[in-house]
Amino acid sequence: MKKFVLLLLFCHVASPVLHSMKYFYTASSQVPNLPEFVAVGLVDGAQIVYYDSNTQRAQPKQDWMVNVTAEDPQYWERETGSLLRSQQAYIKNIETAKQRFNQTGGVHIAQKMYGCEWDDETGDVNGFDQQGYDGEDFIVLDLKTLTWIAPKPQAVLTKQNWEEKRAELEMYKNYLTQICIDWLKKYVDYGRSTLLRKGRLT
Repeated sequence: MKKFVLLLLFCHVASPVLHSMKYFYTASSQVPNLPEFVAVGLVDGAQIVYYDSNTQRAQPKQDWMVNVTAEDPQYWERETGSLLRSQQAYIKNIETAKQRFNQTGGVHIAQKMYGCEWDDETGDVNGFDQQGYDGEDFIVLDLKTLTWIAPKPQAVLTKQNWEEKRAELEMYKNYLTQICIDWLKKYVDYGRSTLLRKGRLT
């Protein structure tokens, strides 16, 4: 019986897992007591980074993220710079969306979820990018065809503009299917014991 239980435990830990890294951006206009821009990064459901427009500083949310700076001392400065640029872009995006929807004032929210997935058994990878405005889908990346899906007429111009920039789309595909995956594997390795203990890798 003991051997059987040990075998089950071993099988449980060694079973294949679909790992994911997801970033969520939220930009808001005229929302009281909420920063204009918030970014949160997750690996296998565990929050690893937080940034907002009030602090303008990327902050680690897991103790094991210290391993990143041990290998790359400029990591947090680079992450902060990248998120600051995203903040500026997303606050502009709200203004663009308001024009497209013929809106003037009021409360508005733009959101983005992007990232990648990796199957540690098959090696299969996938990337995604979904963006919304005021709680509804605005534009979604189809990575297989390298095109953007525009569920709203107001997003068609964005779709056309982004699809014209083929080189940028190819670079983004490379980011989602290679660079993002490399970072995901690194983070999973750094946080393995914590993530396993929380049952996130099972």
